[in-house]
Amino acid sequence: MKNILITEFMNEDSIAILRKNFNVKYDLNLYKDEEQIKKEISNFEVIIVRNKTQLKKTILDNALKLKLIGRLGVGLDNIDKKYCEKKNIHIQTAKGMNSDSVAEYVIGSSLYLIKNINFFNSETKKGLWPRSSFTSNELKDKILGLIGFGDISKKVFRLAKNFGAKVISYDPYVDAKLKKEFNVIFTTFDEVIETSNIISIHIPLNNETKNLINSNVFDKMKQKPILINTSRGSIVNENDLINAYKNKKLSGFALDVFEKEPIDESFYKKIDDSFNCILTPHISGVTEESNKRISEFIANKIIHFFD
Repeated sequence: MKNILITEFMNEDSIAILRKNFNVKYDLNLYKDEEQIKKEISNFEVIIVRNKTQLKKTILDNALKLKLIGRLGVGLDNIDKKYCEKKNIHIQTAKGMNSDSVAEYVIGSSLYLIKNINFFNSETKKGLWPRSSFTSNELKDKILGLIGFGDISKKVFRLAKNFGAKVISYDPYVDAKLKKEFNVIFTTFDEVIETSNIISIHIPLNNETKNLINSNVFDKMKQKPILINTSRGSIVNENDLINAYKNKKLSGFALDVFEKEPIDESFYKKIDDSFNCILTPHISGVTEESNKRISEFIANKIIHFFD
């Protein structure tokens, strides 16, 4: 039987399915110990990871039997793709399996921030009655700008249209067929930045996108938008983000991803209760439902791979 190593959390039912066909070692905290992974990986034909396990060349050099990497998610910045191609190691992602969860997070964050619920809630819990202390706005007729138009953006688009929002997007790689299928205005990066009331990021992290949202970009934001990032933390320059908010170039922000995860103290210490913001620990795509879908999808793909 083939051997499978699982280094991060996975749905137990899917693990049980794998155990019927493979020898499985499951340690949801193993991602924390790179040296141990380096020692053990030589014994496995399959490794299943999320985004914390760093499968770089130094580790993969020891993967003498490895045929398949199961990625419980989509992003591949923690996996050396070129090395895998060279060694003929197949990478299987769970594309589309958590799109609903992330899209709901984007819309939920948009509503929470645009209506200033954080401040209303905080003051009311103190026994105050701040009906006129803060403004509250509707998503209807607002411009929602999507940077990137992949699976998640499509879901965001459909939900946003139900609220009556106008959706625009920047994606230089978008398929021409999508422009016909979706009633989205595809435009330039600068127009999304300059005209949107809400900006949501849906692009991978690579050399082109690292530090993409920086002080120069914040300076172009004419509508004091809300910024939402559920992609990768390093796409947004966190210091520039804080400065932009303090200088009233943003109305709020929601970050589910950070340059350093867990979140770095030097960043969160700059944020206090006066900020209209949401900070969450990379959970926008992690719900009970999405975890089940992702885990089942990867388990089935692994079984079929060795059929």
